[in-house]
Amino acid sequence: MKSLSLRGPARVAGVGVLLSAAAVDLASSAGRSTGVRPVAVVLLVGGAAVLWPAVRRPGRLTPQVRCAVPAVVSGLYTLASLRGTDALFGLGELLCLLCLLWIAVRRCPRRWAVVCGVLDGGAVVAMPVRALRDRPDNLLGYMLIGLVLVGLTAGFAASARSMEYRRTVAVSETRRLERLDIAADLHDFVAHHVTGILVQTRMARMTADSRQDELDPVLAGMERAATEALASMRRTVGVLRDTGTEPADQRPVGDLAGIAGLVDRFASPPQKVTLLRDPTVHDDLPPEVQAAAFRVVQEALTNVRRHAGDATQVTVRLRLDPGRLEVAVTDDGRGGGRLPDAAHGGGFGLVGLKERVTALGGALHAGPRGGHGWEVRADFSA
Repeated sequence: MKSLSLRGPARVAGVGVLLSAAAVDLASSAGRSTGVRPVAVVLLVGGAAVLWPAVRRPGRLTPQVRCAVPAVVSGLYTLASLRGTDALFGLGELLCLLCLLWIAVRRCPRRWAVVCGVLDGGAVVAMPVRALRDRPDNLLGYMLIGLVLVGLTAGFAASARSMEYRRTVAVSETRRLERLDIAADLHDFVAHHVTGILVQTRMARMTADSRQDELDPVLAGMERAATEALASMRRTVGVLRDTGTEPADQRPVGDLAGIAGLVDRFASPPQKVTLLRDPTVHDDLPPEVQAAAFRVVQEALTNVRRHAGDATQVTVRLRLDPGRLEVAVTDDGRGGGRLPDAAHGGGFGLVGLKERVTALGGALHAGPRGGHGWEVRADFSA
C-alpha cells in the first residue's frame, strides 16, 4: 500500500481534489497583506509530503519526517498570524494535514505515530486561530469541528492499521501452521520409505547366503524406496525453503490414486497386500479428505513394517457410505519380526494422524483385531 491506500481512479480523484483546493488557497491569498509566499511554502511542503511518489522518494524522507515537518511549518505560520498579520485559513492546507495525519497513524512506527499524530492534529485544530482570533465564539466552534475531523481521521487510520496488523499475524500464523504440516508430511513420507529400506535390508541379509535368486528383487525394492525417499524429501524441503507462492507440483502427492502405489510398493515376500476399493469411491472427493486417507494408509503400512514383520496378509479397504469415506488397514501379524528399537518412531504418528482425521470431522480407531492382528480404521465426512 502507498501513502493514502488509494488505487487507480480513486487516487487520481484524490490528487485532483487536493491540487484544486491548493489552487483556491493560492488564489485567495493573492489579495492579502502577507502575500502568496507563506501560503505557497506551506502548501509546497505539505503537498510534497503527501504526493511525492514512493518509487522516487529518498530514503531519508521517512514517514515521520513527512508527517512532522509540514505540521511544524503550518504551526509556525499560525504563530506568525498572532502578530496581527492577515493569514489564510485554507482548505488545501487542511486536506494536506489530514492526509498526513492518516499517514502518521497508519504508517509511522508506534511511538512516532503518537508524536506525529499530535503534531498534525494540533496544527489542524489551531488553523482557525489565524482568521478568528478576534471572535472567540466562532473560533471555538471551528476548533471543535477541526477536533472532530482529527478524531475521525485518526480513528479510521488506527482501525486500518489494526486490521492490517491482524491480517499480518493471521498470515504469519497460517504460514507457520502450514510449514508445520509440511514438516509432518516430510516425516510421514521419508519414515515410510526409510522403514521399507530397513526391512528390505534385513531380508537381503537373510537371503544372501541361502536364496540368491530372491536377492535381486529385494535389492531392487531397496533402490526404489531410497529413490522415493530422496524425491519426497527434496520436494518437501523445497516447499519449506520457498517463501513465495508454492507451485502445486512441489507439494508431495497424497490422494486416493496414490494409495494404489503405496500398496504396490509395500509388499515383500512373503507378505501379500490387497487393495479393496469399492467402486463407489470416486476421485472427486475433497483434496483434504483424499490426503488424509492417504496418510492413514501410509502410517498403517509403516506400522505393519515396524511392529508386525511376521504379517503375511495385509488388507487395505476403501468404502464409501452416503456422505462418509471409510479407510481400513488390517493385518494378521502376531507382533513378531519387529525392527530394532532404534528404528521405531517416537510414537507420535497415530497421534498426529488422529488430529488430522478429527480436524476433518472424522474418527480414527487403532487396536487389535479379534484373535490376532491389528486394525487401523478411519472415517471422514466426504
